[in-house]
Amino acid sequence: MNAPTLADFEAARARIAHIARRTPLVRAELDGDAPELWLKLENLQPIGAFKIRGAANAMMSADRAALAGGVITASAGNMAQGVAWCARELGVRCRVVVPDHAPRAKTDAIERLGGEVHKVPFAEWWQTIVDHRHAGMEGFFVHPFADTAVMAGNGTIGLEIAEELQDVDAVLVPYGGGGLACGIAAALRAVSPRTKVYAVEVETAAPLTATFAAGAPTTVTRTKTFIDGMGSDRVSDEIWPLVRTLLAGTVVVSVAQVAAAVKRIAERVHVVAEGAGASPLAAALTLRSGTARGANVEALRDAKRVVGIVSGGNLDSDVLATILRGELPA
Repeated sequence: MNAPTLADFEAARARIAHIARRTPLVRAELDGDAPELWLKLENLQPIGAFKIRGAANAMMSADRAALAGGVITASAGNMAQGVAWCARELGVRCRVVVPDHAPRAKTDAIERLGGEVHKVPFAEWWQTIVDHRHAGMEGFFVHPFADTAVMAGNGTIGLEIAEELQDVDAVLVPYGGGGLACGIAAALRAVSPRTKVYAVEVETAAPLTATFAAGAPTTVTRTKTFIDGMGSDRVSDEIWPLVRTLLAGTVVVSVAQVAAAVKRIAERVHVVAEGAGASPLAAALTLRSGTARGANVEALRDAKRVVGIVSGGNLDSDVLATILRGELPA
């Protein structure tokens, strides 16, 4: 699998312009010193997450005959919503394999968009991602991250950042499967090569940090938390060759830091971010406090201007209420 080219990103932008929004890039008013932080509000997309970009590009660039039998994806929620949205636009069937920990807010949204939800154990869900198929299901498989067309759609975010803001030292991206981080990194390498991209992981599921340390995909223990939009127990072997050439490193944050960031975005930016979406703010705050940890994080300490990708805002209302009370969700 190759990284998308600048031509791929430009074609994707034209292809998905009628579906995906050009989202705002807003300054986060924070206390303390550098870095200056800007937030790219992908939580304002029609489905509440960036995933509509990659889903739309993959499906709109596919042969229509290939889509006739319907589409399938494997997703914890946001990619599924993107695929379901586009399937509804195209008038084709959509089936979604979701892990058994997928939150109700996301599975309900999939069904509202016409998607058929099939819950399976986490290991079976991950195997679907590895195999690019699910036993017993026929149709066009839209991979949630390891697909050049999906990454090209995601990477249009990088084009927008480079066009709107100069002298960006680093972009902080939540790390799930790697399709968002690699897409943005490949786009920025083409149009703003000085800008480095760092993946953000939560300490309860940080396989990329362990993989950077080991030099090869490494399995870690994953603990379930309210942060469902990122984190697994292993980096995909399929995408690791791209990750190691495109990403500069990682920043690792705690569950409590992510919850505090969700609260801060709600109170100061006045939008709702899910856990993964708030994680770049949590990471930026550790940079400000001098407590940042992760792979190759030392190079980030001199960053003056940083952009954080608020990847989504699909958060259960009871979880949000708990966080706004200053409590940590169970």
